[in-house]
Parts: sequence; structure tokens; C-alpha cells
Amino acid sequence: MTSTYAVILAAGQGTRMKSKLYKVLHPVCGMPMVEHVANNVSRLGVEKIVTIVGHGAEKVQEQLGAKSEYALQEEQLGTAHAVQQAASLIEGLPGTTLVVCGDTPLIRTETMEALLAHHKAQGAKATILTAIADNPSGYGRIIRGEAGEVAKIVEQKDASAEEQQVKEINTGTYCFDNEALFEALKLVSNNNAQGEYYLPDVIEILQKQGEVVAAYATDSFDETLGVNDRVALSEAERFMRARINEKHMRNGVSIIDPATAYIGAEVEIGRDTVLQPNVILEGRTVIGEDCFISSGTTISNSTVGDRTSIRSSHVYDSSIGQDAAVGPFAHLRPESELGNEVKIGNFVEVKKATLGNNSKVSHLSYIGDAKVGTNVNIGCGTITVNYDGQNKFLTTIEDDSFIGCNSNLIAPVTVGKGSYVAAGSTISKDVPSEALAIARARQENKEGYVNKLHLKK
Repeated sequence: MTSTYAVILAAGQGTRMKSKLYKVLHPVCGMPMVEHVANNVSRLGVEKIVTIVGHGAEKVQEQLGAKSEYALQEEQLGTAHAVQQAASLIEGLPGTTLVVCGDTPLIRTETMEALLAHHKAQGAKATILTAIADNPSGYGRIIRGEAGEVAKIVEQKDASAEEQQVKEINTGTYCFDNEALFEALKLVSNNNAQGEYYLPDVIEILQKQGEVVAAYATDSFDETLGVNDRVALSEAERFMRARINEKHMRNGVSIIDPATAYIGAEVEIGRDTVLQPNVILEGRTVIGEDCFISSGTTISNSTVGDRTSIRSSHVYDSSIGQDAAVGPFAHLRPESELGNEVKIGNFVEVKKATLGNNSKVSHLSYIGDAKVGTNVNIGCGTITVNYDGQNKFLTTIEDDSFIGCNSNLIAPVTVGKGSYVAAGSTISKDVPSEALAIARARQENKEGYVNKLHLKK
């Protein structure tokens, strides 16, 4: 069994993106393009991945980390020149090298597997991944001979008027015999309109040497889309989103309107969960089984337990247990941890707080920097006053406590187990267990005051 290597081309600046962000780091469904490519390549079980970096090299390396080795293309002189930069890592090694562009996030592992299999079956020194494009503008054309063999690849800028009418395009993905590749790269010249060293020229060199050059045509042009500007980026997003949504639906998730469901590439969703229209699930979010996520909900980098409902709410970097209910119009900010059967009602904000099982904050409250026990009821309008202008402090509410409406709990403060806080209280001292705390001005009624007021007027 021969070894397989991969080279990811990710050195171009991407000037057509008109962005401060390096092109291959632009996200598609929440993940940078180049990471989509690296992940799909890694599933092939290749022995070594080399990513060619240039502009924004450090940021690409930071993003991919140990998924790849790296080679720097200091000056961008074309795709052949880019592949040559991997010579110190893989030149001379026996085996097959897959070359793929870092701005093709839609290319699937299965397609690359089929390309490799075709390359091996044909005994080829090079195999080109091709596709049929309704509008081939901007792509290199596959020019075939009378017998249907690959005669050459011609770039758009170098193609004749007749060649530009050809709709079979070079996707920019190839398989090469690794040793033959690096020998042929030494013979590539820059005698073309752009003065660059083109990787497709390797095909012509190998053909002149009498080597077998094959082509494998994918039936999906969409997955070969190269992203060079914001228009193509939006198209890639649309195709990827449709693919992700279909995967979840086939795995047992009900998506009422797939056209308006925005689900990130790393999101996991359990069976029999229902997503209403206009739901956004981002990052490494994990949704359990039998959940209900209503319209207008955004969940990012969070976990949601089985049978939990979230209605028109925002959840960020938090965890929610089983059989819980959140919303409508609630906001869980980072480091919120809700236990099982917890209820967070309408217009409640929770930040860096834990709530034990079966606790409830039903409406119009702020719970920040707090540790709330089990079976706690927090009344409407309650605020944990956590900030003194310089520091944040912790509020602790122990099990089975009852916090009356419109209460202020001035941290640091502890409300003991099984205790009550009377409505309208401002609590600044610890409350013992099973006590009633009342901290409000005594009511005074001035009888006949309205009549006296009218007389004055």
C-alpha cells in the first residue's frame, strides 16, 4: 500500500475579497474555508498534510494548529511555485500526492477518495478533478484530444476564443505520483500572460514524457466552487448550509424551513428535535433529543439537554440541562449553567451563574455572578447587584429559597437554605437558613391627603 500526502494551497492574498481578513480564513457556516478543506483531507487518512502559507501565515497556522505541517511561499509566483515550497517535507517520497486549494471549502472527502481511486486504477502519473460548468468563466479549461484523452489544460487568460467555449473546467484539485510531481516542477516555466509558474503545466510535461494523465469528472460542480470574492463566499455558504441541513434532517431532525435555518458545521443535534424557521446554531453547539427551538433563537457554543425548549432567546457559551424551558426573549450570557427542569422566563438575563435543578426565574430579572441552588423560586424583577464599579461579587442563594418580587440582592451576600426574602427588599446582609428577610421602608398612609391637595390647587 502506497503512502498518500496532501498539499493545501493557501498562500494567495485574495485581493478580490476586499478584506482585512486573509482569504482562506473567511468562514463558511462558521468555520474558516481552509479548515473545511483540512478536515476533509484528514478524513482520507493521509500520511502528511502540508499547507502552503503566505499572506497571513501565522493566523492560518494558529487556526489549523497540529492538523498540518506548513511551508512558506514568501513571494506568490503561481501554483506550481507554491507546491514546490513543500519539497523539503515530501520531495522524493514514494506515493501519491493530492493537491487541493484552500479556498474550496465544499469539496467532500468522498470526492477526493474517488479521485484517488481513479488515479490508482488508471495507473496515472497525474489525475485531474474536472467538472462541467454552465458558466466556465475564470476557470482553466480541459482540452481533450480526438480520443477523449486529456490533451492540455489552458488557463482562462491564455485560452483562445474557441477554447474559452469549452465547459469542462479544471477544478484545481489533482493527484500526482509524488516523485514525478517534483521532478516535473523543476521543468515548469513562467512563459505565459501572467509570468507565473502554473501547476497545470506539469500535466503537459508529463504527457510529453509519455506518462499517463487521467481525469476524473465529478457530477457536482457546486462542490468545486473556488471562493475568490464575497459573491462566491455567499454561494459557498448557501451550498454548505443546504448540505448541513440535509444531513441533520436525514439523521432525524425536523427543520421546518431549511432555507432559513443557519446551522454551523460543527453543530450536533439529536433525533426528534424540532427547529422552527429563523434559527441560528453556531460554533460547537450540541442540542439533545426531543428539543424544541423556536423562531428567533440563536445558540452559540452551548449544550442543550434532552427535551428542553428554547423560545426566541439568545444563548452563548452556556449549558442547559434536560427538561428545561428558556424564553421567550431570554438572554443567557457566557458561563451560565442551568440544571434539569430549570425555567428561565421572558426577559430574563443570566450571566456567569449556575442554577440548580428545578429552580425558576420566570420573568424580568437579572441573575449575574450567582450560585443558585435547587428548587429556588426567584420572583419578577429580582436583581443580583454584582458590581460596585470596580469588582464583581458573588450572590449565593441556597436550596429551597424563595425570593420575592422586585428584590435587590447586593453581593457579596448569601441567602440561606429554605429562607424567604420579602417582595421589594434590598438585601445587603446574609440571610440565615429558614429565615424571613425584610429590608424595605415601612409603609405610611396619609389619610385625606388627596382632598387637602385639591384644596391647595
